[in-house]
Order: sequence, then structure tokens, then C-alpha cells
Amino acid sequence: MSYIERAISNVVLTRAKTSKCLLLTGSRQVGKSTLLKHIFADYNRVTFDDKLTRLQAREEPRLFFLNNPRPLFIDEVQKENGILEEIKVIVDESEDRGQFIFSGSQKLELMKGMSESMAGRVAVMELGGLSLREINGIGFNQHFAPTDKYLADREKELKFYDNIWEIIHKGSYPELYDVERDWQDFYSSYVDTYLERDINELITADSITFLKFLTAVAARTGEILNYANIAGDVGVSEPTIKSWISILERTGIVYLLQPYSSSALSRAIKSPKIYFRDTGLACYLTRWLTADALKNSAVAGNMFETFVVSEILKSFSNEGIDYRFSIFYYRGKDRSASGENEIDLIIEENGMLYPVEIKMTGNPKANMAGTNQILDKIPDKKRGIGVILCLIDKKTYLRENLLALPISYI
Repeated sequence: MSYIERAISNVVLTRAKTSKCLLLTGSRQVGKSTLLKHIFADYNRVTFDDKLTRLQAREEPRLFFLNNPRPLFIDEVQKENGILEEIKVIVDESEDRGQFIFSGSQKLELMKGMSESMAGRVAVMELGGLSLREINGIGFNQHFAPTDKYLADREKELKFYDNIWEIIHKGSYPELYDVERDWQDFYSSYVDTYLERDINELITADSITFLKFLTAVAARTGEILNYANIAGDVGVSEPTIKSWISILERTGIVYLLQPYSSSALSRAIKSPKIYFRDTGLACYLTRWLTADALKNSAVAGNMFETFVVSEILKSFSNEGIDYRFSIFYYRGKDRSASGENEIDLIIEENGMLYPVEIKMTGNPKANMAGTNQILDKIPDKKRGIGVILCLIDKKTYLRENLLALPISYI
């Protein structure tokens, strides 16, 4: 198996050199352990997937650290969060940097444990699946924001993607790119392993019901989250669906995109939109078994949008930036009483709001961005250039302040 160079590597190395500890989060199989073993090859390593190792860490922590001296990489650290109190004592007694490297697949549990025990001592980063840049060997590593500087820098290393639907369908898990692995076999095993190793530790539900739930959520990727609607499909209560959605978010399977909040947008919808992090997994669950079938399906638009949103999130996390405070969406009736208007993404940066539309078309029109002017109502913010990310083959100005961009610009 060949190692696929990850865009986040240099940022991880830098953060480890300047922090006492580093935590890398991300869903299972995105390559956390492979990355950390590669760039911290001289570290001792243990995994808390091993129950005997967890038992020793819990009951005999001094012996655990004698057997596993620093610098130490602890994989799946969320399975024994109690060890963090012991680690806090150790790192407080030394000024050394990079003493501990952690990885884990349950982000919110890890963040809670780290904030309670390790505040100010740990740098937290997130690894997603392979990005388009990584799949195509592109070294550019700036987060997507349609500024003049970004566009000029990105154009120095552009590559046209002629197989985009194959990649959307295949998904972003590294194993599918570094070995010849059957697509259906991989995702079948992934779902079984995910249910067995992660979900069963967090909820009490039979696997058939939970698989039905996963499928119902995958069918709604790119839509505004409606708990009652999903509950009706699955046949469980709405509070149960809320709990299960939270588990999917915590384990990195879905992302909840929050609406842009401003008192000036008084008629905006307040519910988040839900996106699967990996389009290959969403395709498997909803039984789109080939790229051609997906491309010509009724769900192609939502799957394309899901893919683009995921790529933009990766561009932030691969640069070590927390995107939660920068990326939103808007839907509401602030502009017109005749119906709802939407902006697929709003990227906020340095007091500017950049409206982004995501369209599965090779012939974008200026009226596709007709809602952008709603952002002019927001005080103390300026509207930046608008973008339509689509299947066009070159950068094209549709208006002076509106660009159509190929997705190769992400």
C-alpha cells in the first residue's frame, strides 16, 4: 500500500512543535492513524481499541506510562478519557512540546474531555477524507474564499477534473485510492464495522433499524434538517432521531451547516442543513451503484452540492482553520414575500460576506445568484464577490461582482 501525502501534514507538524499535546479528530477510516504514524514515526504508539491497554490505563496509570514512555501517540483516546487527568499532571511538570499525540473518531466527546482536563495544553485539528487536491497531487493548501488573492494563487496550480462524477460516487476514503478495493465491499464492511464499533457503544438499537435511519438521512443530504420527517420514515420517535443525528455528527458521518444569524434577516429559517461528509457512503446507502446512474438521477444536484460543501470544509481544516465560525447558509423570505430565497453558502472572512451558489450546470446564469443582495442589509458587513461553483470549464464573469467558477478552483 502506498502512502498518500496529506495536505494537513505540515500544519500538524508545526502545531505539535508549538503545543504540549496535539489531538487529530475525524471519522473512522479517513487516515488519522496512518498520517500520524507516518509523520511521527519515532513516537511510541498504543491504541485504546485494545481493551487490555485501556484497562491498564484506567487502573494502573503509572504502570501504563512506564510501559509507554513519551513521546507517545495514543489512538482512539476517547475510549479512555480518564487518562487525560494523568496526562495533564505530566505535561504541567515539563515545558517540552509534542509530548503526546492523540487521535479519535468521536469529536464532541473528545472536545469535552480536552476542554475539561487539557485546556490550553492541546492543539485540536480535524482530518477529513481525501480532498480533490490530494487525490490529484495538488500541493496548494489555502482555504477556499473567493478573494482576488485566493483566485490568483489558485490559478497557479489548476487542474481540470474530467472524472468528477466518478470521484463523487467513489467517495473520499483513502483505502479506495491506495489499493484495488471493490466499492460495494468496502462500504458494506464500513457500515458493519461502524455499527459494531462505534454506534453500539453509544446507543441501544438493532442494526436493521439503525441502517434504515442511516439510509433515510443519506437520502436527505443537502436538505434542511427535519427531524419529524425522518422519524416518520424510520418509525421511531422524534427525540430518538435527534439523539441519533447527534451521534452521526459526533462521529464525523454528517455535518450540520448552520444558518447565518443576523437580526437584519428577520425572516430567515433557523434550522440547519444536513450533509453527509462522504458522498460515496451516501451513494452506497441510497443504492446508487454506478457513477453514471448517479449523474443522471433525481438526487444528482443534492449529491453534487454535498460534495462541494465537503471539499470547502476540507480546504479549511487542512489549513488548520476552524470553519464553524466562517461557513453558513441562508434561506428565508427577507427579499420577497412571494417565496423563499436561498444562498447555498455564505463564507465570512475579515468583515466580508462571500455568497456562494453550488449548481450542477455547465451553463450558469446571473439570476442563479439573485438572492445575494440580501446580504447588503446586514450592518457592519460588506458583500464580497459572489461565486457560482459549477461544471463550467473556465472562470467567467457573469456580472462585475459575480463569477462562475469551475470546481477545480476549490
